[in-house]
Amino acid sequence: MRMIFENLLALLDRGEDAVLVTVVLAQGSTPRGAGSQLLAGRGGLIAGTIGGGPGEAQALAFAAELLREGRSAVRRLELRHGGELDSVCGGEQTVLLQFIPHDGEAWRAFAQKALERLEAHRGGWLALEAGADPVLQERGPSGPVWDRERLTCPLPVGERVVIFGGGHCALALVPVLRSVGFRVAVFDDRAEFAAPARFPEAETVICGDYTDIAAGLELTAEDYAVVMTSGHCHDFAVEEQLLRRPLAYVGVMGSRTKTAYVNGKLREAGISEEALRRVHTPIGTAIKAVTPEEIAVSITGELIYERALRREAAGAAEHGCPSHL
Repeated sequence: MRMIFENLLALLDRGEDAVLVTVVLAQGSTPRGAGSQLLAGRGGLIAGTIGGGPGEAQALAFAAELLREGRSAVRRLELRHGGELDSVCGGEQTVLLQFIPHDGEAWRAFAQKALERLEAHRGGWLALEAGADPVLQERGPSGPVWDRERLTCPLPVGERVVIFGGGHCALALVPVLRSVGFRVAVFDDRAEFAAPARFPEAETVICGDYTDIAAGLELTAEDYAVVMTSGHCHDFAVEEQLLRRPLAYVGVMGSRTKTAYVNGKLREAGISEEALRRVHTPIGTAIKAVTPEEIAVSITGELIYERALRREAAGAAEHGCPSHL
């Protein structure tokens, strides 16, 4: 969404109109769900995606039509085998297409405010409606809600992953995590490994004491922690602190021998079996990863899955539905 708002401001600065396309409802098998967005201009797609393929092609055709007419609309994209789009997905997307005039000061202010919030990692909710100015709300639902006129959806600030250890695997991991929407912090006790220039895509790089994480970094219950320090003693020091507090995820890199040794020390330090069972180790999805780049893909895959489970659980809890967890 950051790229969409940045490109929108650039278009307005150049005096060009745009259309913001937002999926407001997805039924059946569809490539992207509610809240997915793309930005279109006179030359076609500018930024974002609602899933590609024939559905997105039709959305862009609608956007081109609305750019010529200077108006907004709601349209349905059929994704059924043998239908107009000849797709086998078997579902449909309803999209809100909002015409944004080149002199749209309300849209300019909206985009600037949204970017400021993203930069400050502050949440918010977008309220979007055909033919109406966009609104940035302070409160809203945990996920997208469409009432047939207005879509209300969260501003995606992004979950944070804190990587303990700034070695070669962290170098490969940071850009992959950023590419899928995670914010990233790197923590190491060695100045040369905790240099901001070493991790240009990280939100924060901290050189601190592994035995006193709180002195250099404030952790929250929504954080994901990845432990890949340079040794057993550092792993133990970090894990002991992490497992005494609630976190969204704790994953640790290491062999089964190393894990057994560190777990023994953690038990001696009073860490419960329940807390140890929360640890994902060996970390990552089992794809027989070997190189740092492969390991980065493996870890990111597991984090994407865990993030999706937490989002589903939050949505179920908000609507009073039992979670599959």
